[in-house]
Amino acid sequence: MKDHRWIERWEKTLKAIKSIGGEVNELTIGKRASLEEVLKVENNLGYKLPECFRQVLLEFSSKVDFYWSLEDTIELPNELEDIFDGNCNWNINNICEINEEKNDWVKNCFSNEHNEYDRVWHNKLAFLEVGNGDYIAFDLKNYPSKTPVVYLSHDDGEGHGYILGDNFIDFMDRWTKLGCPGTECDQMVPFVKSKLSGIDPNCENGQKWRELIGLDI
Repeated sequence: MKDHRWIERWEKTLKAIKSIGGEVNELTIGKRASLEEVLKVENNLGYKLPECFRQVLLEFSSKVDFYWSLEDTIELPNELEDIFDGNCNWNINNICEINEEKNDWVKNCFSNEHNEYDRVWHNKLAFLEVGNGDYIAFDLKNYPSKTPVVYLSHDDGEGHGYILGDNFIDFMDRWTKLGCPGTECDQMVPFVKSKLSGIDPNCENGQKWRELIGLDI
């Protein structure tokens, strides 16, 4: 992944947010994962990680922590009013734990595969915990050929089951162009045209968002 632009986009976003009075955390990018670390996770899961995610862990970073928040005084248009922060993180050491927590939701709340809402929670590998009971996950229904990134909502969120990207790299390419607003459902939906479209950073709301915060990406 020699030509990735995620770091540049994250740094530009933090600079833009800070310039309009928002708060930012220092960007943390950990070392690359070793093959042994990846194999340990895969052994615990019982299957191989999605190829694009595996590639990122091995060739880019095993751990990323990126965060910013807006001041309450910043006024946003109605279509973007739910955006209050941005948070992109993953950690190879937390993947199994996050997925176990997701499995607890499936077991205790969404166990009925015949129910349309419950079914969305099945055959998923969660890698990002939103913090409110929701998750961002890989859809393993057609694993290993296709592993799109999807949103899992625990409380009837509009974006439940929405595809956010065709795979992990595609998802990150789309999301980082917006400065990673989210991760709550209401913060992502403004940039998703339909359930199957994925995040569109160049949609009308995407262009408006970048202009509002002064993000030149």
